[in-house]
Amino acid sequence: MPLINKVRQHSAVPDASLTRLRVALTAFFALDGFVFAGWVVRIPAVKHQTHASAGALGLALLGVSAGAVVTMTLTGRLCRRYGSHPVTVVCAVLLSLSVALPPLTHSAWTLGAVLLAFGASYGGINVAFNSAAVDLVAALRRPVMSTFHAAFSLGGMVGAGLGGLVAGSLSPTRHLLGLTVIGLLVTAVAGPILLRQPSPAPADRGRPAEPGPRRPDRRTRGLVVVLGLIALCTSYGEGAMADWGALHFQQDLGASAGTAAAGYSCFALAMTAGRLTGTTLLQRLGRSRTIVAGGVTAAAGMLLGSLAPSVWAALLGFTVTGLGLANVFPVTVERAGALAGPGGVAVASTLGYGGMLLGPPAIGLMADRFSLPAALTSVAVLAAVAAGIGRATRRSAHEPAAAGQPAGTGPGSPSS
Repeated sequence: MPLINKVRQHSAVPDASLTRLRVALTAFFALDGFVFAGWVVRIPAVKHQTHASAGALGLALLGVSAGAVVTMTLTGRLCRRYGSHPVTVVCAVLLSLSVALPPLTHSAWTLGAVLLAFGASYGGINVAFNSAAVDLVAALRRPVMSTFHAAFSLGGMVGAGLGGLVAGSLSPTRHLLGLTVIGLLVTAVAGPILLRQPSPAPADRGRPAEPGPRRPDRRTRGLVVVLGLIALCTSYGEGAMADWGALHFQQDLGASAGTAAAGYSCFALAMTAGRLTGTTLLQRLGRSRTIVAGGVTAAAGMLLGSLAPSVWAALLGFTVTGLGLANVFPVTVERAGALAGPGGVAVASTLGYGGMLLGPPAIGLMADRFSLPAALTSVAVLAAVAAGIGRATRRSAHEPAAAGQPAGTGPGSPSS
């Protein structure tokens, strides 16, 4: 009996440790969504403050994506050298501080400069906590990656909802400064948990440890790039909804500031619901079918959301789009990380956020030349492209189990 108790105590330690890590990582995912959504719902006010045209605003918003993409590869290297947990904490502090800067600007050029810093911290934390989550998913041996991204979406929903409530009574400066305070408080609470715990290894769950850093072969690198292209198509849509959704409701549909913020809230709520059920969906459909179904659904939803003549129909379209895009990006990032570690996460994330790099200026320029609703239909086109790539590469996605991932959980596997 004493021996049995010792064994139980020994096995309970890693379980409790993994649970604490999961809660802390979930908090950082939620914080990221909360801060980012709090910024995007104030874009119309900042546009008015800087007197920027649609095209100039698009170029300024390019700073977020440019800063993110530039730092992502570097962040992957930092994670390999120092660990993903410390890098997550540092980036959370920088993200919280930089979100207060945009309302202090008074021109499109200065706005773009401060958004470059904001984007750098945003891109860094995304690579860092996704790398940490990939390690944790491998240790748990369950496809729970979507639940972390559900926390991001929930944070985005709350951030957008709060932004809508205070949009008419609180200046962007005070609102975003409040986000800084909240971000630093969350980091102060959740950060020490990450700093005290090393990244979990598959051996933590009683399996043999993998030897050293993975060096992916050419085929694996090619698959990671393909996953990144799928992420690019879908993150283009997420970035468009965030950067241009509220403006579409106000400018094209005549909605109030609060209703415009509700458009992104509906999108974020649908993303949250889709990701909370993502584990079940992945277990039933597999990764490839999830990508295809998600891309088709998002394409149909965005056509409705961008071309509908009424606010309520557009809200429905935004909701359907959120459901479609919900699990595509988490699936691609998790698979890339399982195949190639933090480097895979960095590559897929860099290509993925390249969609955000392409989206703001492309939609802004198309809006100047045609109209914003017409420009937003490009989201539907790329969602359909993502579905097509997922369908076309379904066979090549049947890879053997990567490090820290049980067999039979590759893309397209019924158990994934």
